[in-house]
Amino acid sequence: MSADNGRDPSDLDPSAALTLLTATADVTLLVAPDGTATELRIAAPEHAIEGSDTWVGRPVVELVTIESRAKIEALLREVQSRGSARRRQVNHPTPTGEDVPIGYSAQRIGERIVLSGRDLRPIASLQQRLVEAQQAMERDYWRLRHIETRYRLLFQLSGEAILVVDATTLRVVDANAAAGTLFGAPTEKLIGDVFPFPVADAESRVALEGMIATARATGRGSEVRVLLAGGESPVMMSASCFRQDMSTLLLIRVVPEHGTGVVRRSPLLGLIEHAPDAVIVTDLEGHVRYANRAFLDLTQLASEDQVRGESLGNWIGRPGADVPVFLSMLRKHGALRLIATTARGVHGLTSEVEVSGSWQPDGSDPAIVFLLRDVGRRLMHGPVGARDLTRAVEQLTGLVGRTSLRELVRDTTDLVERHFIEAALELTGDNRTSAAEVLGVSRQSLYVKLRRHQLGGLYASPDADVEAAD
Repeated sequence: MSADNGRDPSDLDPSAALTLLTATADVTLLVAPDGTATELRIAAPEHAIEGSDTWVGRPVVELVTIESRAKIEALLREVQSRGSARRRQVNHPTPTGEDVPIGYSAQRIGERIVLSGRDLRPIASLQQRLVEAQQAMERDYWRLRHIETRYRLLFQLSGEAILVVDATTLRVVDANAAAGTLFGAPTEKLIGDVFPFPVADAESRVALEGMIATARATGRGSEVRVLLAGGESPVMMSASCFRQDMSTLLLIRVVPEHGTGVVRRSPLLGLIEHAPDAVIVTDLEGHVRYANRAFLDLTQLASEDQVRGESLGNWIGRPGADVPVFLSMLRKHGALRLIATTARGVHGLTSEVEVSGSWQPDGSDPAIVFLLRDVGRRLMHGPVGARDLTRAVEQLTGLVGRTSLRELVRDTTDLVERHFIEAALELTGDNRTSAAEVLGVSRQSLYVKLRRHQLGGLYASPDADVEAAD
């Protein structure tokens, strides 16, 4: 009521004021001077708050979360001193654990306080949806950035010359380093030039025009033979059509007529292809560009296409461990010599191999050459004990946590001692006199150790040693 009709707001009936304010509020609370809620009104069912049926008779500060108590106390102090208070957002806890945000303003009517609340759940829901949409956009943005990074990396490291051409204007939109090398111009100068570039004869021009027309019409142009102006040998070109945004682009692939653009064909390559040792050519990051038949046999693969572009670490050494070490050694020393490791086949076969390598980081086509030699048969000629020792130690290692350290050390000592005794006996042709000399122990001490390790029954009596020595 206004002051014009002579009535003071304190003369209004609090219940009547509550009814009046309920018409403009979603949640309305009538609060006693001591801060206790005496009456609650909910404007519509969609604004109902779970657990609000217990609010009446409780202090208002207990109806909000701990974080909101300072706000509700400040609101009550302000309305007591000024007669009204500005809106503040507080959260009401519910039995399900969900907090319900309500924006309250306050008005003092007589001795009592009326809290008029606006349900902020729809706004909070919109804010949450906005945050989720922003996060989704952020994830999509970074996913696209990562895809673009991988595309640029593959595009630039490819050994084949690739051009991206606008299908309408035939101007080069993008080109990789291999294209710049093939056409004898920096990549920056190729971008913006009109394709096709000058060719040596009319037949090549007709073939190119036909390839482009077919790619525009069907999405793919078959490979054609072209002799570039100033070129010494023909190249093979093919085209694929794709759309990006509102533009139609052509992906032009250019490779030498004899070869794939990854490894140049030569008589030497035929010798490498049939070499008994595995030969692998990779880029400077260890991704395979060429592998001969011996490597495919070692890794149980059917064709070179299965390894091209993959990391050499997929088949050599410990995954993600050995090949990075090899690359680091090559960068530091320029060569790798006779490093023992293992080769893994796709069907579970493992082979002991020695790896050597060298790299050529400079020039137009930097690469690394790895040589792998299967030494499994060579290792089979070693002492029996040597072949068993590693396996036995691995078995003992599996007992860690189940057996005490004292027992593990004792068993390992016995294992190593037995191994060296067997190796000495094998080296001396089972002559225990010579074996004792090799080991640096007396014959009597050797006999004791043979009995302890239950090896005595495997060899002749001590007299046999004397006979053998004679």
